[in-house]
Amino acid sequence: MPVSPDVLDAVVKAYDVRGLVGDQLDEAFAHAFGAATAQVLLPDGGRLVVGHDMRPSSPVLAGAFAEGALARGVDVVDIGLASTDQLYFASGVLDAAGAMFTASHNPAAYNGIKLCRPGAVPVAIDTGLGDIRDLAPQIDRLPPAAPGLRTEQDLTDRFAAHVRSFVDPDALRPVPVAVDAGNGMAGHVWPAVVEGLPIETTPLFFELDGSFPNHPANPLEPENLRDLQAAVRAGGHALGLAFDGDADRVFAVDEQGRPVSSSLIGAVVADRLLARHPGASVLYNLICSHTVPETIEAAGGVAVRTRVGHSFIKRRMAETDAVYAVEHSGHYYFRDNYRADSGMIAALVLLEAVAAADAPLSEVVAPYDRYAGSGELNYEVADQRAAMDRVAAAFADRGRADTEDGLTVVTTDGWFNLRPSNTEPLLRLNVEADDEATMARLRDEVADLVTTG
Repeated sequence: MPVSPDVLDAVVKAYDVRGLVGDQLDEAFAHAFGAATAQVLLPDGGRLVVGHDMRPSSPVLAGAFAEGALARGVDVVDIGLASTDQLYFASGVLDAAGAMFTASHNPAAYNGIKLCRPGAVPVAIDTGLGDIRDLAPQIDRLPPAAPGLRTEQDLTDRFAAHVRSFVDPDALRPVPVAVDAGNGMAGHVWPAVVEGLPIETTPLFFELDGSFPNHPANPLEPENLRDLQAAVRAGGHALGLAFDGDADRVFAVDEQGRPVSSSLIGAVVADRLLARHPGASVLYNLICSHTVPETIEAAGGVAVRTRVGHSFIKRRMAETDAVYAVEHSGHYYFRDNYRADSGMIAALVLLEAVAAADAPLSEVVAPYDRYAGSGELNYEVADQRAAMDRVAAAFADRGRADTEDGLTVVTTDGWFNLRPSNTEPLLRLNVEADDEATMARLRDEVADLVTTG
């Protein structure tokens, strides 16, 4: 039975596929989507690398997807269990298109697909994903093709060695760190990455379990950090790290269990990379703290502002040959990682910084911690455009505004960005100022304008 266009419209998002297993994503869907992916991304044949996370449905869906691709004459390299950044590495090192089966931080009932072209080049709705969505319902109408060849290849050790290449092993010293894998793919990859390094890991929830029996693998939610915070405080660790389900994002808490902003982590990593690549360009998205571009410029780098979203960032990295890019959401991109994001690389560079300082994380980030930020606040509104217009009108003569991605306004009191979500009926607000009271006033004023129409 052909896959339903209604289902495709529901599950194909701006940058990937996400849906409920059984109701929306099943073997028939995966087979058709795999065939359409092969046809769109590799119309003249080639290789497609397929990996999957630890969710119970992932091997089945990945297998059906691979069969669909094989039926269109594409060779499939099955790398099995992998983190998303491992899949991007495989796409780069094998020069193959890629498909990763994961729903990242979403609940257990969900699964999804992240795609890339050869060399880990991103695939978004306007760069291939929309074409795949449109082709999938009619893929069976295409004439048959000679089937491709399926092989298996475990790249975990090769990926781990690649991650270690971003630090100087001889400069590392024993660093006690608690790591919460959330029963996700970090539990599979982290031990390989730190093998042979003087990193003293206290593991939390390293058992691969896509039912997430301990807590959701979503470190953005404060309640999901509580186990890590308790372990850090109890064990005398220099810091704690928490990964999301597919381990492409990493978040940190300091030695007292306090969450550390991703912008601060990004600034620390930028400093270290610019020491090795003097004068290089570094990208930051427009909701990062102002400490990020200030750090880049102070280190002699060229700070380049970009929109939110990995497809924009990777494209801009290629244009500027940027060595690194920071997203406030916990994604960190590295030129020498095929411009792909990697939670593992960012975590290891951060540990190198802690080792070099011979100090806990709070002391490492203190020089960068100059502003008060709101974090990302979400507001559900019936009319996004009307709410944005109200805010723009209220601040028309109160600062410098631009609309590169939503509305960004820099005032004498601080700055804010208000932008629509790509996937939900939400407006997302980020505010920063010199101190907490000023930030709160600016935050509350904008929030009142958004919510009272």
